[in-house]
Amino acid sequence: MPATPEYGTFGFRFSESSSLAMCNLFAVGYDRIDSASYSWDGLTRTDGPLLLFQYSVDGAGYLEWEGRKERLPAGKAFMVEIPGRHRYWYDPAEHPWEFFFLLIRPTLILPNWLEAKSRIGTTPVLSQTSAPIRLMRNIYTEARAGRIADAYIASSYVYQFIAELGRFALSDQRDRAGWPDKIRLAANYIETNYARLVSLDELANSLHVSKYHLQRTFAETVGLTPHEYANRIRIERAMELLRRTESSIEEIAGLIGFSSGSYFIKVFAKLTGMTPGAFRHGEDNLLYSRLFLD
Repeated sequence: MPATPEYGTFGFRFSESSSLAMCNLFAVGYDRIDSASYSWDGLTRTDGPLLLFQYSVDGAGYLEWEGRKERLPAGKAFMVEIPGRHRYWYDPAEHPWEFFFLLIRPTLILPNWLEAKSRIGTTPVLSQTSAPIRLMRNIYTEARAGRIADAYIASSYVYQFIAELGRFALSDQRDRAGWPDKIRLAANYIETNYARLVSLDELANSLHVSKYHLQRTFAETVGLTPHEYANRIRIERAMELLRRTESSIEEIAGLIGFSSGSYFIKVFAKLTGMTPGAFRHGEDNLLYSRLFLD
């Protein structure tokens, strides 16, 4: 475990031009709270708009939002927007609450923040060795050492943190080992049978589950519906066929399970941003061997 730094809060008010595409780091800190006076109401703060990411290292605090109340022990973070309908506080019955926090202006990165939050929730659990937490600790260390000295450095750290948070949010969906057994079996079934049209009814029947439950659980776990997942598998196979064979667009469409060449072209263009013909001949000036799809 990394050495515990000294406590402190560091703010940043750089005068970069508003015409530049810059992320804005408002403050970073590491604090220890043992007083009942520590209480923040998201509707009464006047320093917004801000995004707050706060991560418990020791002890515990509490967050209340949307009619819910949750304890925040070590290893748990919370993500809130300021102003907003939430309150977080310290209860003296708990061991003193130690935490890191980042306050960020929402300019440029709000969509990424909301996307990550939609995947991991308002109160995600992260290990101290996870990439977002290691980076947050490093941002604090750099701030304490006086090395975040201009808007460009600050903007870079903000974007790195939001990017790592987004990658963390996707990691559970991409780690098949953590998927429920039924979802792994469903994905395997799709990958084996992608070359023909597989209905949701057929997929659900093969697993002995409700198709509505399968649709919802698959999307929550994988980040795609079964139909979207099947199309991604088909398009990845299509790229191989376009590069390695002389088969026509219609022939490839049939080989990978599309009902028509026109529908294949439509799905291919939606996922890759180009037509199958453009991909095959490198008409966008780059002759791709493969395009990686999320």
